[in-house]
Amino acid sequence: MQYELRTQVIEPQRKTFDHLVKRYGDRPATRYEEGTVDVQAKENFHFRPLWDPSKEIYDEDFSAFKLTDPYSFLDPRQYYYAPYVTSRAGISDAFSTTLDYVEGRGLLGRLPAGWREVLAEVIVPTRHYESGAQLVSVDVARFGFGTSITQCAAYAGFDRIGNAQQLSRVGIALGEQTTAVLTNAKAIWVEDESMQGLRKFIEETITERDWGVSLVALDTMDQVLYGLLYGHLDEAAIDAGAGTYSLIAAHLSDWFKDQRRWLDALYKAWREDPEHGDANAALLAQTVNRTLDTAATALAPLVAAIDSHVDAKSGPALDIAIAALRPTTAS
Repeated sequence: MQYELRTQVIEPQRKTFDHLVKRYGDRPATRYEEGTVDVQAKENFHFRPLWDPSKEIYDEDFSAFKLTDPYSFLDPRQYYYAPYVTSRAGISDAFSTTLDYVEGRGLLGRLPAGWREVLAEVIVPTRHYESGAQLVSVDVARFGFGTSITQCAAYAGFDRIGNAQQLSRVGIALGEQTTAVLTNAKAIWVEDESMQGLRKFIEETITERDWGVSLVALDTMDQVLYGLLYGHLDEAAIDAGAGTYSLIAAHLSDWFKDQRRWLDALYKAWREDPEHGDANAALLAQTVNRTLDTAATALAPLVAAIDSHVDAKSGPALDIAIAALRPTTAS
């Protein structure tokens, strides 16, 4: 008896879900599309929220920023759970490798004068800012409308806790495996004049009821703060021979570049929306300008603290960064 083996191709009866066929045609959908597009709950809610009965439990009116079609915005990174976790595992491993190298070579103890203080008294205390940013991101994930937006915010929330943990690990390394630097960093965050403007900003942003406004405000402050701490100071550290600072800063700088990808895409979708574009653009410019005014005041004591330790000329850098982010009439 002989057997003949043949390859038989079985065509699937359907290539994807009906709601995706209606949007994109009868083609195989990506896993990102299947887990994202039109997933937002819109009907059959059991009750309105007792704390705001004027709205449904999931409602477009939780923000003045609106999209005619929430899925006109899609994450350019195409993150759903699996690729997100894979990406962040790689980031965590890379940071661990860097910190192990820094500790193994005793590089924190070899920092030039003033740079250890910048790390311990300016950078490490901002772990509390990252913790506040996590709360803002979670709020956007809960009250945002459209899964493509809310899942980006949820992943950003995880990222902010990861950033806080990275800064905490730097603090523990500076404290020679004790919590002394972390304890002092919390006292600086709560009591020192250098951090009170930033602390006030993040606490007020946490309580903002419009998730779109809080998201834009946080991102605007991020652009100023990250540009200052992990851009300008990075360059100053290299010039001053403080390469260890640069090794640490590179990880947070790289994360922020990734964060900006989805936010820039969201702003573009808001501005170009056929029905709400003009109103979105006006509110976006208003929120950015208001936050930049806040940043100028809030971060002035922080840059003064930096320049008291090292000659980084952070004050002029702050002014330049704020001016560069001011919306133009065309935007």
